[in-house]
Amino acid sequence: MHISMTHGTTGSWKRKWLGSALGTLLVTALAGDALPASAEDLPGVTATEIKIGNTDAYSGPASSYGIIAKTETAFFKMVNDQGGVAGHKIDFLSYDDGYSPPKTVEQVRRLIEQDQVAMLFNTLGTPTNTAIERYTNLKKVPNLFISTGADKWGDYKHFPWTMGYQPSYRTEAQIYTKYMLSQNPKAKLAILYQNDDFGKDYPAGVKDVLGDKYASVVVKEASYETTDATIESQIASLQASGADTLLVAATPKFAAQAIKKVHDLGWHPTFFLTNVSISVGSVMTPAGVDNGIGIITTGYMKDPTDPAFKDDPGMNQWRTFMAKYMPDTDLTDANPVFAYGVSSVLLQVLKQCNGDFSRANIMKQAANLHNAPDPVLLPGITVNTSPTNFHPIRAMQLQKWTGKTWERFGGVIEGSGS
Repeated sequence: MHISMTHGTTGSWKRKWLGSALGTLLVTALAGDALPASAEDLPGVTATEIKIGNTDAYSGPASSYGIIAKTETAFFKMVNDQGGVAGHKIDFLSYDDGYSPPKTVEQVRRLIEQDQVAMLFNTLGTPTNTAIERYTNLKKVPNLFISTGADKWGDYKHFPWTMGYQPSYRTEAQIYTKYMLSQNPKAKLAILYQNDDFGKDYPAGVKDVLGDKYASVVVKEASYETTDATIESQIASLQASGADTLLVAATPKFAAQAIKKVHDLGWHPTFFLTNVSISVGSVMTPAGVDNGIGIITTGYMKDPTDPAFKDDPGMNQWRTFMAKYMPDTDLTDANPVFAYGVSSVLLQVLKQCNGDFSRANIMKQAANLHNAPDPVLLPGITVNTSPTNFHPIRAMQLQKWTGKTWERFGGVIEGSGS
């Protein structure tokens, strides 16, 4: 504010007026909301736009997930075509990190420091998000609904600017273990897991249930690195252990290899598979649809190949969107379904912001969701958050591969989250 006074005023009047003006300014500033926020207070936000950043694996060992960010790009184009949110169009910037943590750090620094995004959304991967977690929290940049179910993404005390979305991997492993014991109390379990926080959540969840019996029930563990070419030798060593039950915690490329190798070995264990690798298009078909018959997993989303959802309103909404904005996409792939659902929830957060797109308010609204609209969740599963609950989805349902689709059985199981 520029203050000007005429030369004819007395010094006393000047002092009184200036004191009054400065006092008013001070009170106004302390009130906080009385002065318009400067551009520095609202990075990534203009009068007509909000800038949102993302990293995904368009290349590398997890490249089958790249379709998620492509679908999100199309979703925000649809939102913009419909007028945006609170008069703001969404500028969605998505960069390839190749599922490589050093590359993720580089791309996220670019998004925050050069592009100056207001927030990050649905950044992919456990090792990649682990690499940026401290940095984004230090910068106080919301990283919402990240694309990994590692249990650690619910740590609101230590990382209040990072929030997960999908059910915790650790809770998922607890559900498999309880089901295994109910069906086969003398089960001998072998575990294959990716050697990072994603994979390690599965043995941890099994241990939560088995406790001191872990060493006697789990007869063999094997891990792999995302840089490995194949996991065939690990599967062979797990079979040789004499296990009658197998739990595979692997990303799609390696999950498909595992299914095929188990079949080729003529091994017939009770087979549990992480729900991040159950897409018909990117896992079951490449593995050979008949090779995986009987595999058990959990679901929280409607499967696009499930005939039960042929006329489902939420899935019809997704199909209409795909026909217009992603016309050449494989509609048996579950990844675009996930992307549509999680983007719908972010849209709800932005609507709740009511035009205040400061980073603090974005985070506040994300932690205040009550049955947020995700049209592709299974019946009975909801999205809820609070300042002390950063695990938006806590329920799942068991399902089995028939050779054509995932067939659900049993009721919805509520997980507590660790």
